[in-house]
Amino acid sequence: MFEILPGVGLRLPGRAGVLRFGDDERTAQWAVATVADVREGWVCGAGWSFTAEYEGVRLDVHGDVGDRYGRYEDVRGLAAVGLTRDPLCLTAPVVLDGIDLFGYPSAEVLDALGYDLPPAVRLRGDGRHFTTVWLDAERVWGRDT
Repeated sequence: MFEILPGVGLRLPGRAGVLRFGDDERTAQWAVATVADVREGWVCGAGWSFTAEYEGVRLDVHGDVGDRYGRYEDVRGLAAVGLTRDPLCLTAPVVLDGIDLFGYPSAEVLDALGYDLPPAVRLRGDGRHFTTVWLDAERVWGRDT
C-alpha cells in the first residue's frame, strides 16, 4: 500500500519507508529500490527523475526542479511523485486519509474525502475512476483551490 502524506511525501509499501520531500536523488532511489526496479527518466526542468513499477502502479519521481523564467520557485531535492494505475490489472492500494483512490469510482472517492483536497494533491481520471495522482512538494502554482 502507498500512503499519500501531504506536505511530507509518500509512504512506500511494506517497510520501505517514506519518500520525503527534499530527499536527494540517492536517498529517494534507495527507498524505492527496496520494493521495485528503478529506471532513469527525464522531466523537463528537473535535475533528476526516475520511474518504477510496483503491483500495477507506476511511480514517476523527480527532484531538483528549477524554472529559468521565474514562474515558480525552485525546489531542491524530491519535488513531486506521480502514481498511475495500470488499467488492465488490480493494483496496490494508493490511499489518502484511509481512502483507496484507485479502488472506487471517482465520485465515491470525492464524496468520502470531501471536495477540498490538499492543494499539493492532484487527481486525474477517465471520468469514472481516478487513474493518476500527483503529489507535489509545494502548492501547485496558479491553482486557487
